[in-house]
Amino acid sequence: MADQEEDYSQLPLPDRFTHKVWKVRKEGYEAAAKQFELTPDESDPAFRPFLQDPGLWKSAAGDSNVAAQQEGLAALCAFLKYGGQQAAVKSRNYTLQPIYEKGLSSTRPQAKASALEALLLYVELDKSEPVIEELLPALSHKQPKVIAATLNAITAIYHNFGVKIVEPKPVLKALPKVFGHADKNVRAEAQNLTVELYRWLKEAMKPVFWGELKPVQQQDLEKLFEKVKEEPAPKQERLTRAQQAARATAPTASAGGYDADEGAAPDEEEEVEVDAFDLAEPVDVYSKIPANFYELVGSTKWKERKEALDALFNDLNTPRIKEAPFDELVRTFAKCMKDANIAVVTVAANCVEKLALGLKRGFAKYRSTIMSPMMERFKEKKQSVADALGAALDAVFASTSLSECLEETLSFLPNKNPNVKAETIKFLVRCLRNTRDVPSKAEQKLIADAATKLLTESTEAIRSGGAEILGTLMKIIGERAMNPYLDGLDDIRKAKIKEFFDAAEVKAKEKLKAAPPPTKAASAPGKKPALGAKKPVAKKMAPAAAPSEDPAPLQARPTAKALPKPGGVVRPGSAQPSALKLGGLKKPAAGPPSSGIGTPSRRVISPPMSTDEEEAAAPSPSKFGMGRGGLAGRPLSRPAAAPLSPPTAPPVSNGLSAIERAELEELRAEKERLTVLSDGLRSSNAKLTAEISELQNQNAQLIEDHTRDVLQIKAKETQLVRARGEIDVLKAEIDSVRKESERYKREVSRLGRESIGREREDMMRGRNDDAPSFGNEGGGIYEDATVHRYPANGNASRPTSSNLQRTGSTASSQSSRAPSSKPRPQSGYTLSPTEEKENGGLDPLAARRKISPPVGNMANGSGRSSPQRPTFASREASESGSVGSREPRAEENWKRAAEVTSQLKARIEAMKARQGLTRH
Repeated sequence: MADQEEDYSQLPLPDRFTHKVWKVRKEGYEAAAKQFELTPDESDPAFRPFLQDPGLWKSAAGDSNVAAQQEGLAALCAFLKYGGQQAAVKSRNYTLQPIYEKGLSSTRPQAKASALEALLLYVELDKSEPVIEELLPALSHKQPKVIAATLNAITAIYHNFGVKIVEPKPVLKALPKVFGHADKNVRAEAQNLTVELYRWLKEAMKPVFWGELKPVQQQDLEKLFEKVKEEPAPKQERLTRAQQAARATAPTASAGGYDADEGAAPDEEEEVEVDAFDLAEPVDVYSKIPANFYELVGSTKWKERKEALDALFNDLNTPRIKEAPFDELVRTFAKCMKDANIAVVTVAANCVEKLALGLKRGFAKYRSTIMSPMMERFKEKKQSVADALGAALDAVFASTSLSECLEETLSFLPNKNPNVKAETIKFLVRCLRNTRDVPSKAEQKLIADAATKLLTESTEAIRSGGAEILGTLMKIIGERAMNPYLDGLDDIRKAKIKEFFDAAEVKAKEKLKAAPPPTKAASAPGKKPALGAKKPVAKKMAPAAAPSEDPAPLQARPTAKALPKPGGVVRPGSAQPSALKLGGLKKPAAGPPSSGIGTPSRRVISPPMSTDEEEAAAPSPSKFGMGRGGLAGRPLSRPAAAPLSPPTAPPVSNGLSAIERAELEELRAEKERLTVLSDGLRSSNAKLTAEISELQNQNAQLIEDHTRDVLQIKAKETQLVRARGEIDVLKAEIDSVRKESERYKREVSRLGRESIGREREDMMRGRNDDAPSFGNEGGGIYEDATVHRYPANGNASRPTSSNLQRTGSTASSQSSRAPSSKPRPQSGYTLSPTEEKENGGLDPLAARRKISPPVGNMANGSGRSSPQRPTFASREASESGSVGSREPRAEENWKRAAEVTSQLKARIEAMKARQGLTRH
């Protein structure tokens, strides 16, 4: 057995996962879990076999042996924890069914916890939708314990991740089915899941499934909901891997503006709550409107009008309405706001509320049609009508924004009817509390000015409404930003506004910019403070006031920006500290204590003496008709008696004032220097920007030119390559033509030599035939050469006509001996230059004969030449033979040349045909 166990431990993990012995499988699961824990990252080779074959985890999660299954689920958790998202995606389709069938309902607590942890890891690593989709079929399982365990797991998923990560709509639709199960454990788990969803969704979840429950079940759930309502808002307890990565890259808790121990960023608390509109399916209400609805609403009987609106209200009473053209319907509601019967007005207002809530942002385009008629109807004194109109206006505001509704709302605040004014104030306060967008500076000024005018109304309710508007606005933008709008108000009104400020609850708050960290220049002693550094200057001024011998502390006159502390109402005659800011410095005022009424101050710096005393001596104007009538009643020039009043400030205050002026002048000079430097930098920045744009344009042009040149070069290279190819082809053709031409020349020269040889043979044959007439061969040859010679001394007579005739007959007789088929060249004559040219020089022997020297008669056999002159008879015979054979000789030469030419042409054509050069 020991040898077998050692052999088992040497097997690969995939083989051990599928082994038939459960102990081997169990040990394999444990070894895999330990191996996964030792991996450095998700790309370790240890995960590769299980990623390639994720079906191994199906048998591990649903192992038939309980002990092995426990270790298999633990190994799966380790695989998911250290394998990352890829491990979850690969194995999810194989393991979820075994987990809810065997793991969640296991009898071993450790196995059950590992199964639940695996489900949570699947949601944490990837997405929740596939997990919920796989778990919902388990609610129809035949075993009740599987259904109960699955409901428990779904409850744990929502408890850890919340409805922002896990979509609640599919689970809400499945709740009525499990509430009707026969098993009490299933119903109990269904209640727990419903309560958990109620912690996140509140009343928004009810329209989805509440109507399908039994009244007893509804009552039981309502009792459980009462306990949950008292609990604080739930928070996400477990972050997904994506949220963890974002948290790791986010700034630290101190810099990011949230507490790291809370486990969630502040933005998560400010997210929009889930309502019934997000969970419900859109319903087509437009098609349910009766065809005679508009006729009934226009009826003269108020009951018919009310019944038509009641029927429409039942159709509109749905969480979500499908968008359709409701323009005519909204105009009908606007007409109903002027109805004489208040019941019709109330029902019409309820219809507007349901339509606006069902359309949400889709109702924004109808706001201008219905909002003003409803606010005008606020003149109705009955509170039920006012409540219905207020609820409808709140629904309209929920579908739009504060900016869209503000102008019309402020236009009804000065209305003469006190009911319209009071209900409009309430509506504006509700808008400020529920808006999530901070009003802009211009909107803040409009709201503050309109509310400030309400503070002087004769009715207490209207005055309180104005103070409530200002207090709510202060809660949104902050006390410091609200100080300019409270300038000139008396302390009683400021205290009233402060009460509403403390009690107000708003959803939008102005985000203050984080204060920059203190610089070394500002904190170092003895150095000049940086521009805008207010705190170091204040600390520097504090020791100067300590040595004062005046027993009474220095008191500053109150200003418009000084706001009393909560509950601290300033009584007349009491001293009120102030924080008058001059260029970032706190300037203490000199003179007698103020009367306690906040007075706006003017900043007069240029007069060096008694500026504070002059402002303190001036009466404090008021915004509400007191004094000279507010800001417009202030004199533009200083009072004439002020410069004559002697200064009453102690000497220490004068010294402090001089130091402050010096600091102020220094700061102003620094500001001017920085302004000049900023202007210079701005101008240089503009120049550099222009240069950059110009260089960018030039660069673009150069790039374009370079691209064009490159294309041209490539085109030229292509043409050059083609030309080189054509040159190679032409060179090959020229070589072949040259070779052919040389071959033709050789052939022509060969044929010429053959023809000349034949002619020579013919000539030699002709001489042999003529030789007997001269007695021997040598005498015949030389006789032919000297036939035309005459004696130089002229003793020999010229040939006569009779001699010529005899010679001609003799020549004709000689020529008749020659064969007619092959004419031979006749001797005894020389060709003239013209004849030689015509014959083409084909008879070189004639030329040789022409220049050969005369020879003697060889008949005596001496062999020596003798200057014996030929006889006249011989000369005559020679001339006659020459003349008789001249013309036939020329004709024969021409015929022979023609034959040779034709033969050459035929051979050339044949050669071209063989080489394929013949043109077709």
